[in-house]
Formats: sequence, C-alpha cells, structure tokens
Amino acid sequence: MTEARIVYAANNGVARITLANPTRKNAITLDMAASIERICDEIERDRSIGVAVLDAEGNYFCSGADTRDLAASSTDAASDEAVRRTSAVYRSFVRIGQLPTPTICSVIGGAVGAGLNLALASDVVLATPDAVLDSGFLARKIHPGGGHLSLVGRSLGPSGTVALAGLGMAMSGAEAARRGLVHACVDADRMDEEIAAMAKHAAADPDLARAIKNSIRLELGPPSVSLASALEIERGVQMWSLGRKGESGWARKPAKPAVETESS
Repeated sequence: MTEARIVYAANNGVARITLANPTRKNAITLDMAASIERICDEIERDRSIGVAVLDAEGNYFCSGADTRDLAASSTDAASDEAVRRTSAVYRSFVRIGQLPTPTICSVIGGAVGAGLNLALASDVVLATPDAVLDSGFLARKIHPGGGHLSLVGRSLGPSGTVALAGLGMAMSGAEAARRGLVHACVDADRMDEEIAAMAKHAAADPDLARAIKNSIRLELGPPSVSLASALEIERGVQMWSLGRKGESGWARKPAKPAVETESS
C-alpha cells in the first residue's frame, strides 16, 4: 500500500500541493496535515510563487480526516491527545486559508467533511459537475469541526448551511457552482488546462499577486471595511505598482485574460 503523503512541487511561479492517499480517497492523516503546514510555510517564504494549487491523486479529492485518527480521538475525546489530533488537522485548513498567494482548489469526484473544509479554505474552488460536496458530519453523528459552519456559511448563508450541515443534504458540483459554494464547474479532462489559464498572470507576477491578495483580505475580511477605508488600503499598493510599471510599460498591450466558458 502506498504511504499517505503530500506531494509538493513549485515551478514557474505555481506551487502545487497534492493529497496522495488514493487508496483511502485521500483522507487526511496527521502526517499529511503536518506536511501541509510545512509546505505552506515554504510557500510563504518563497517570493517567486504567485499562486498555489491544491489537488489530489486519483479520482476523488478528499474523504475527510482519516477515520482511524477520529476513532482514536473518540476513545477519550476530552484528553489532551485527542485535542492535539483534531487540532493538527484543523491547522492545515487555517494555513491554506492564510497563504499570501491566491489559491485554487481542484475537486474531482467529491469532498466530504474535513475534505470540504480544506477545499473551502482555498480562494477559488473548481469542481467537476458530478462531484459530491457533502458536509458528512451529521451522518457520522458528530458535530462539525474545523470551522466547517463558517467556511460553508460565507458562501451559502444560514439557510444553505443548515441544509448542508444541519440536514445533511449533499450538493453536486453543478449545484454547488449554481449556489456559489464553488467558483465554477469544469470537466475532469479540462481541469489542468483551466487551472493553468487561471494561474497564468499571478504566476508571472508573484509580488503583485500577493499584494492584491493581501488587499482583498484587508478589505473583504471578515470583517469587511467601508469604501473609504478600501480606497486607503489600495492607494499605496497601486502607486507602488504604477511606479514599478513605469511610463514606458503602458506602451505594451496586456495579455488577454482567460474567459470562462459554459462548461466552466
């Protein structure tokens, strides 16, 4: 059996974090969670990286936390060891959400519980139309954890969060895109192409991509800020980018942006 691990690569401004535990539908082990933390630290330090991509081996993104670790924690759920185990997995969501670069997550097949948390901690989620996005906690008779309700709620609001987490109603990728839980639907055979197109500009200009991500975080929060405050947040960074570009830079036409198609 292949050892559960995280595969990491960084090339041409793009960092790729790949869950590699396909025999267990890429369930997150404690070692995998620790690796995600270390990799996020590396991405944060490496200023040549402008965008991070989160994906998985095989045909299923992530089935959640490894049930063997959950079972061990259930033996004495109030113990220091149980809290340590769950907190280790939780920190991987937080570190993905804290990355200074834009993050794109590819969900093929499905994401459940902690796997859905990991996906929703990313900035932009792409899912295959037939992917199943499932809270999963209610069915296992445990309360959601890892900030699940907050991660779901910032896209679906109270009613949608009750439907998904409180009533256990799963969504297809197509429905999740329609409701705004994920950014777009993309067929599995087009996923890499779509991600490459989305990542192109951020990968080519990591400093600017990081500055924009920081401004988005400061302005939109939570909590969000007033328009007047947003102007002040953006002013200095835009002036920095103008000075960096220089007058001669305006003579070159910008590259055409990627345009979303019906399938995406």
